[in-house]
Amino acid sequence: MKEPRACGFLIVRGNPTNSFLLMKHPTRWDLPKGHVDPGETNIECALRELGEETGIQERHLKIDPEFCYESRYCVSAKRYGGEGEVEKTLLIFLAQLTEDVDIVVTEHGGYEWFDWAPPHRIQEKAIDPLLEYLNQYLSRVDA
Repeated sequence: MKEPRACGFLIVRGNPTNSFLLMKHPTRWDLPKGHVDPGETNIECALRELGEETGIQERHLKIDPEFCYESRYCVSAKRYGGEGEVEKTLLIFLAQLTEDVDIVVTEHGGYEWFDWAPPHRIQEKAIDPLLEYLNQYLSRVDA
């Protein structure tokens, strides 16, 4: 069984950053992301999923080549043809939206642009650590 891997984007607006995009699931906020297809690179996956889930295309973005947030966590192996649990890797890239785009919601219940005002308390296990990582990253880059 292959180790599952998903990739996505944290999309921010403003320079300096003043807001970020999250997608609404029935029980939580999440990022536009999904599983890597065979033959696809991590960034290709993230761009494909972003386009499919929001309508945002690469031409609308300034991708930060230095930022990559990695998270590993255990999930049920059933979805991947196994039994028990398997470690899943999630890679999140950062991009600044360079022009206004009408968000087209296809797989979520909605979306929201959240104000960039760290520290954030949105979702303890997934979103908050990513936003803290971004906060630390921006404090180094903007210094």
